[in-house]
Amino acid sequence: MCATFSTPPPPSTSLGSSASSPEEAHAPGLTMRLPALLLCLSGAVLGRCDSDVVVNPQPAAAAPRVARQAASLQKKESKPHIQDFSVKTTIISRYAFTAVSCTMFNRLSTAKEGVFQMQIAAAAFVSNLTVIIGGRVYPSEVKVKEKKHDKKNGDTTPGKDDKMGNSESEVETFRIAANIPGKNKAIFLLTYEELLQRRLGKYEHVTSVRPLQLVSKLSVEVTILEHSGITGLEVLPLRNAKNTATSKPTAPISTVIQQNKTTCKVTFRPSLVQQARIATNGILGDFVVRYDVERELGIGDFQVLNGYFVHYFAPKDLPAVRKNIVFVIDTSASMVGTKIRQTKEALFTILKDLRPQDHFNFVSFSSKIKVWQPGQLVPVTPNNIRDAKKFIYLLNPSRGTNIDGAIQSGSSLLSDYLASDKSAQNSVSLIIFLTDGRPTVGVTQSPSILSNTKGAVQEKFCIFTIGIGNDVDYRLLEHMALENCGVMRRINEESDANVMLKGFYDEIGTPLLSNIQVGYTEDAVQYVTQNFFTNYFNGSEIVVAGKLMDQNTDSLHVQITASNSDKSIMLESEVPVKEKEREAEQVIKALDNTAVEKDYIERLWGFMSIKETLKSRMRSTGSKQREELSEKATNLSLNYHFLSPLTSMVLEKPDVQMDGVTEEVPEPSEETYREKPQSLHRSTEQPGSTGKKSGKKMLTFSKTSADGDPHFVVDFPLNKIAVCFNINGEPGDILRLVSDHKNSGVTANGKLIGTPAPVNSHKKQRTYFSTITIMVNKPRRSYIEITPRKVILDGRDRMVLPCDKTLAVESDGLAVSIAGKSNITVTVQGSISFVILLHQYKNPAPYQKDHLGFYIANSKGLSHDSHGLLGQFLYQDVNLIHLLVNDTNAMMSESLQDGTQGHSEPLTPSTALKIKDRLVPVVKKQRKIYSGQHRVDCWFVKNNAAKLIDGTYKDYVVSHLFDTNTSNAL
Repeated sequence: MCATFSTPPPPSTSLGSSASSPEEAHAPGLTMRLPALLLCLSGAVLGRCDSDVVVNPQPAAAAPRVARQAASLQKKESKPHIQDFSVKTTIISRYAFTAVSCTMFNRLSTAKEGVFQMQIAAAAFVSNLTVIIGGRVYPSEVKVKEKKHDKKNGDTTPGKDDKMGNSESEVETFRIAANIPGKNKAIFLLTYEELLQRRLGKYEHVTSVRPLQLVSKLSVEVTILEHSGITGLEVLPLRNAKNTATSKPTAPISTVIQQNKTTCKVTFRPSLVQQARIATNGILGDFVVRYDVERELGIGDFQVLNGYFVHYFAPKDLPAVRKNIVFVIDTSASMVGTKIRQTKEALFTILKDLRPQDHFNFVSFSSKIKVWQPGQLVPVTPNNIRDAKKFIYLLNPSRGTNIDGAIQSGSSLLSDYLASDKSAQNSVSLIIFLTDGRPTVGVTQSPSILSNTKGAVQEKFCIFTIGIGNDVDYRLLEHMALENCGVMRRINEESDANVMLKGFYDEIGTPLLSNIQVGYTEDAVQYVTQNFFTNYFNGSEIVVAGKLMDQNTDSLHVQITASNSDKSIMLESEVPVKEKEREAEQVIKALDNTAVEKDYIERLWGFMSIKETLKSRMRSTGSKQREELSEKATNLSLNYHFLSPLTSMVLEKPDVQMDGVTEEVPEPSEETYREKPQSLHRSTEQPGSTGKKSGKKMLTFSKTSADGDPHFVVDFPLNKIAVCFNINGEPGDILRLVSDHKNSGVTANGKLIGTPAPVNSHKKQRTYFSTITIMVNKPRRSYIEITPRKVILDGRDRMVLPCDKTLAVESDGLAVSIAGKSNITVTVQGSISFVILLHQYKNPAPYQKDHLGFYIANSKGLSHDSHGLLGQFLYQDVNLIHLLVNDTNAMMSESLQDGTQGHSEPLTPSTALKIKDRLVPVVKKQRKIYSGQHRVDCWFVKNNAAKLIDGTYKDYVVSHLFDTNTSNAL
């Protein structure tokens, strides 16, 4: 049974404070909701930080009462207790990867529902969800969302899957609930990605810190890497929807900042007492980090990595372009009170910011339309500003909402003005439309309003829409803005409309360029995202991404054309591609080995491509074009494992005991925090790929191995030679590969499976490893069972991990890292590593079966007494010698008497290996390892490694996969 997760449209009412109510009723099993919330944009500012600064440390005087209160609140909780809540974000050149981990423990003897929820930016895409309950792992999978037919034929209004989530002032609540068995724990792991937008000269990253209860271990960590240099770093006070700014522009208590020119790490780890001082219900607010980067003159910042590029363009110090602006303001009855008062205050402030060269007008609408200066746009003069203030002051909310009539009136004013004033052609024209409701008067059907608006605008100007409160048709406003080169913003019911409206105007109040075209060398790039922009506003940024046709190209010609007032601007440059790629590689060297983040430009391109395809789909009119765009966006979402409006996230439903008492385990101690899975990364492999890319990143090259039929390779690095041999065992045989149970506590066994030999082969059958087991007894007993389809880790907890997902789990010094469909790395105490290759066939021949390859990547932790078919050679000395004729004949005679001479291929009598006191005849061969990616020159020993290994190969056949007894195997 599966639970399917998808992104629904914003509800008609905002979640508000109810979103954080711990007593909210849930449906049983697993659920996910993504309602819309407001993310406020204002906040106090912290000055530039110094290196390694602790901001607002805990006061020396403790508060015993607060401490007791915090402890009391924790004890009173009957719901599962959150032991650990951590959020780690890595921002690489404006692209942010965030990983959330939440560990809950059910103290009761009966199963209880654990609820994990996280507010994330609506513009972000969830890229992975994994739930671990009772040690079992439940990974997620992104699939195509099932189509839902419109209830009304011919209705072009966007369906539920059209939600864009592009309003950066909007957040969504990701929520999942699962039953946790008694005396057991659950771990929720969520990852999401987003491209930070530059506004008013700053990038802003927001982390929601709302675990809904006080947490023993709570941490937020934001790491920023910008190769061009970080400037103006700010950490704002915690904020929420009701309190978007504070009078004290200081970072939250316990914040630590470490910064140099290109990197910055900000951590926030409040203790229980510090949390209780902020909020006893665990709703601390948003942790906000703002910053900017140093700017290159000319074409901007160009970055290249792994064949993909991203181009940031944000010019400054340009003269402002004249603007023609019409404010269309809702004055219906629902605006009465705080809304209209705050709107008026914002408009009064905006009037002061208009420039002398600007022209403007006002339109108010309810059931009727009122135009302040009919038939014209007026210049900014003291008298006109005074009269406009009077018009605004006298606005009086009443009656209904005629949205279509208001848009038509505002559009007519701008169109007529542009037609009559030739000088206005070099200016920027726009409408700012504000409403708090849905259309109730005049044309009320959304498709008709959109069609009428598009006909009135005719691509002559842009419309920017603002919705206030919970009763707005946000899809209508989003379509209206999107189809007319604008953007839509939300103002939450509880937010300060004055601050929000003024802040939005500041973003678009200073146009610097218009008609910006970004071009690259013809036939040198492909799949380029949007490269024409109607306007560029001061403090924002233009971003273009694409793929290079030839990764080996040395340079790329970049040309930018734009208009500024009455002048045309052209910028050109030759970008040194190789140099730019080296710069990007230097940036990612500072990262931990996270494969996803090291492909950040490609993922950024995928992120932008999905967003823009969804926008194009929203604007499309024909069903065929809409279907093509849907398919493109869906395929991209599946390739990058993004939960987008066209995909759903499927998670296997945990099968746990609901009411009975399960095996009791003690409540985890401090040590348990170090033993829980530390990370779980999503695969970067795209459908149809071979898996080689991710495999290369995770493998440590080693020759000592048992792979294929099985073919064994032993590396003797000190002697600079490699030896190889085959073991022709029987299906069902279990071979001892490594035995060091008495010392390091590690044993590895492999089970053989048989298949018919290929036609015309000299063999009767082939044998492969179908299962590998690794047993560990230090510091505690645990084992790992690996097949081509799954990994079972049985230690403190039992975990079942799929081999087709990329993830990593660490517990008790035992780490398992899976590169989906490629390989598994098992590391013991950091000093012993085995790599197991996955060999899987889509359409296998009769002689092909899915199987495994076993490689010893790190043997430092194994003792000198290690044994097994591979283990006995780890510390062994071997010599390659050339024999005299008499010695050769004697050796060959001995071989004939023992029956070890036999195959038609002759030996080279002058070459042998000397190991211990034995001489072993060998011939020179070449072996392919790592699925044929590497070739090894080796000395081959025939007949099941006779004389090379201690005893015979049958001495290494053990009774069962978990056998660690050394008495029945050498």
